[in-house]
Amino acid sequence: MVKTLHCIVSGRVQGVWFRGYTRETARSLGVSGWVRNLRDGRVEAMAQGDDEALKLFRERFGQGPPYSHVDALECTEIEEEVISGFFIAR
Repeated sequence: MVKTLHCIVSGRVQGVWFRGYTRETARSLGVSGWVRNLRDGRVEAMAQGDDEALKLFRERFGQGPPYSHVDALECTEIEEEVISGFFIAR
């Protein structure tokens, strides 16, 4: 069963390859969705997949790439139409 997570991270998460890391992570897990920078310095993502894939996605999104530092992670399960692929949104 496909579920959808909406997540936002804050900290040092822009300018450190966070979106690219997230896209690669999602694709490696078979997760669909998108990721984008927010104007306030946070990063937002929506991810769709099965329970195990979303659990791993959430863990890795909350860690980020090597030069990032995540201060806070907020994820909620939402209702959303099925998305194909994973991309960096604007």
